[in-house]
Amino acid sequence: MLSKVKILTIVAVTVALLVTLLPSGDADEDSHVLDRVPLVDGHNDLPYNLYNRLQNKLTDFHFDEDLTNDPIFGQEVCSSCFTDLPRLRKGKVGAQFWVAYVSCQIQYKDALAKTIEQIDVIRRLVKKYPSDLQLVTTADGIMDAFNNGKIGSLIAVEGGHSMDSRLVRYMTLTHSCNTPWADNSYVDDTAPILNLTAYGEMVVLEMNRLGMLVDLSHVSHGVMNRAIEVSRAPVIFSHSSAYSVFNHNRNVPDDTLDRVKENKGVVMVNFYNGFITANPNTATIADVAAHINHIAKRIGPDYVGIGGDYDGVNRMPVGLEDVSKYPDLFDYLQNEDPELWTDENLQKLAGLNLIRVFKQAEEVRDSLVDEEPYQYWIPEEDLNAVDDDNLWKCRTLLDNTSPSMIGELVVDK
Repeated sequence: MLSKVKILTIVAVTVALLVTLLPSGDADEDSHVLDRVPLVDGHNDLPYNLYNRLQNKLTDFHFDEDLTNDPIFGQEVCSSCFTDLPRLRKGKVGAQFWVAYVSCQIQYKDALAKTIEQIDVIRRLVKKYPSDLQLVTTADGIMDAFNNGKIGSLIAVEGGHSMDSRLVRYMTLTHSCNTPWADNSYVDDTAPILNLTAYGEMVVLEMNRLGMLVDLSHVSHGVMNRAIEVSRAPVIFSHSSAYSVFNHNRNVPDDTLDRVKENKGVVMVNFYNGFITANPNTATIADVAAHINHIAKRIGPDYVGIGGDYDGVNRMPVGLEDVSKYPDLFDYLQNEDPELWTDENLQKLAGLNLIRVFKQAEEVRDSLVDEEPYQYWIPEEDLNAVDDDNLWKCRTLLDNTSPSMIGELVVDK
């Protein structure tokens, strides 16, 4: 029974974030920027490839080897496989959000159980490679891992159809399907069904109370704007690009970018060919740079980050073919526009903007320490709007509950 939003939402672990944003010691100004601050990538779907290709069995998974030509994870047999430890090291990745994703097809079925399995495989992967990976649940942990020479590994859940409380750091409100309380981005091709319902607004507010990051990649334009308006903490787009550069519904329109600046959030730019250019067969590093530059020039370099989406898609631009290529992107940006991409602004792009958002989410959480959890059931009308087969209804007992027991759902920001 979905009795509380606290049960519905991903319960965040305590977020103790940075006191200082830079690692201790004197920085070598001649070194690469990614040697001096952690590159925090907002989205990598390797865990879903582990599920699809190994059924989450890690015994024969050799993550510490270059898998480019591997018979299971090599590019010739797996077009969406771009990640292993040697290439992550070459790419100077300092921290990675590993995504516990499950398909929209199992919404109303066993999405929760499968999400727990995906969280488990991430934790087992980190445990298997302790010399290279370090489980991180705080921004202070990001810097600790970076200073220890390890890749900080954070867990994220992609899609509100997956809900639990297993050490995740953000939740994407939808994936490519509607939930009973929020529209996904593809409704922008037709007409909104729900936008963000009052219950969905309550989910956002409860995530704020818990210190979770609200991720708006994949949601509709209407949900983007309403969630930003409702949220008491900065939001993130973990893997989205700029709509004005390429008008795909997975990208962020300019009016929403302006709201992101007001909210002090961050848009972490996606690299996928199909989201960055009308000519995906000829996409290059320059196309990704165009999205980053547009966001930085529109709302400032304080509000843009990196969310490559490796292992979640099957085509990456020339120059960004796998996770080893991040330094080339930073070099490209600085060479093309050194006035915009100063060392300070490159550090913000790499990870300091995302870390700042963590800190602000913590401050909001701490300010709400005396606030009671939101405790309403999901309204029956929300279920009926998208659930013609009553798949949710049979799990809520709403048909056996009198209206007087449900109460009126009113959300105040």
